[in-house]
Amino acid sequence: MIKKEVAPYPISVTTNIAQKGNTFYIGSGEIKPGIRTSHILKGEIIPFEKKLGIVNTSVIFLYFASLAWIGYYFSKKQKNTDDYFKGGGRLPWWAVGLSIFGTSLSAITFMSIPAKAYSSDWSYMLVNAGILMVVPLILYLFIPFYRKLNVTTAYEYLEQRFNSLIRILCSLAFILFQVGRMGIVLFLPAIALNVVTGFDIFLCIGLMGILSLIYTMMGGIEAVVWTDALQVVILLGGAILVVIMAACYIPDGFSGIIREATVDNKFDLGSLNFDMRQSTLWTVLIATFFTNLTTYGTDQTMVQRYMTTETEKQAQKSVLTNALLTIPATLLFFFVGTVLYVYYKHNPADLSLTITDGDAILPWYIYSQLPQGVTGLLISGIFAAAMSTLSSSMNSAATAYVVDIHSKIVKKEAKDNLHTAKIATFFLGIAGIAFAYMMATWEIKSLWDEFNKILGLVLGSLGGLFLLGMITRKANAAGALCGIIGSIFIQLIVIQQQSVHLLLYTTTGFASCFIIGYIASWIIPGKTKNIDHLTIYKIFSKK
Repeated sequence: MIKKEVAPYPISVTTNIAQKGNTFYIGSGEIKPGIRTSHILKGEIIPFEKKLGIVNTSVIFLYFASLAWIGYYFSKKQKNTDDYFKGGGRLPWWAVGLSIFGTSLSAITFMSIPAKAYSSDWSYMLVNAGILMVVPLILYLFIPFYRKLNVTTAYEYLEQRFNSLIRILCSLAFILFQVGRMGIVLFLPAIALNVVTGFDIFLCIGLMGILSLIYTMMGGIEAVVWTDALQVVILLGGAILVVIMAACYIPDGFSGIIREATVDNKFDLGSLNFDMRQSTLWTVLIATFFTNLTTYGTDQTMVQRYMTTETEKQAQKSVLTNALLTIPATLLFFFVGTVLYVYYKHNPADLSLTITDGDAILPWYIYSQLPQGVTGLLISGIFAAAMSTLSSSMNSAATAYVVDIHSKIVKKEAKDNLHTAKIATFFLGIAGIAFAYMMATWEIKSLWDEFNKILGLVLGSLGGLFLLGMITRKANAAGALCGIIGSIFIQLIVIQQQSVHLLLYTTTGFASCFIIGYIASWIIPGKTKNIDHLTIYKIFSKK
């Protein structure tokens, strides 16, 4: 931080800066064209010094210890794979709802949403709020569909509807995607924490990764759900606390924030122009519909949770809980970014010159401005946001491996598969951690953009494939395979040509897989079998 003083004379506008030790000298120059000054301004760079302290360290340690205890507690309830993967169908709907919310809210979201609102406006707000557009479909189409089929993984359906090859390919793609997701979810928060607190990146990755691995491997989906619920409470409470404390140092408090942010157009929701190459309001609305439909309708991390409650109605309540939480939470996180914008507008000296990464703005405020104990709790919140997503990825990837792939290779009893499930969790978790460590040695300027491209390639195609099987009787295995391959080629062209905005990659993947798969199924004759019970028509006709 630069120590500022008011000079009693005009300061040069054209001059050089000389340094001796930690002291800087601004020599003579012109204060106006042709008018020079002989004054010399002397100053020092005073570094910001704040250590984590024993109180904050103790809070973080207690938080980590509580997560480990949850894993140990639920490990005693794991008798078979049904317990490990589905929680025996005994989890309360409200806890599952919090877990669904926590899974979709990663540390990247926790930091990048405030950063986006801080640096620009609220144009991306509808990306998260778009869950409301697909809730009716999830509640009355997908959940009843999966519950009636009584599947452990979403990809079991693909074998019943098409064949085992498509099931294995899609499950493998999901597993590889989750390993990559784990690496990114570990690595990007570690960068921000390193910039702000000086924590070693490798230490941050290790703390989040190893602890998540321990409680997930021990306690299965029950430990994941209950730790997610705890982490959501910390995240939301922390965001509310940041807003309240920052508002205390802004003139006129909340009314001043609203007034200044409105003047500076910080609440804008984006352009109304229909331009698919820009992040306009229409682009965001279209993208969020297909992204949420694919995520909540076909992603194993979500589908698995629909099977953990006792009844179908409770599963529907859990999704509704997530939807009702998402709207105020999204508004809250965007408002955090707006509050920080106004705060640093009035307190520019509090903003470190070393914060070049926008995602570090919230961690920097937490670390530099909040009191002991509170800082530790909110740093734990950043860890929590990463770990809630991380544990879900570990468990769901292990579920997909054991149920979809391992069971095809080795036929064993359920008790033996429980041991296999824990081993699979361990190795997949280690793979994700190792990938994060690898990225720590790479150039990652556009890593998040690249990840979103992969998201469109993988999730978009899977979403189109599931819908193809669910709502059409004509689709067959050959057509489905053509849909997957054709979708990948189209996505590569779209990405290469930048035909649409990054947010729409999932949409183009979804649509291309569905259309190509349906047309190919008409052209290529497939094996005829009775599939009426695997489409929505037969299932809902029984209601």
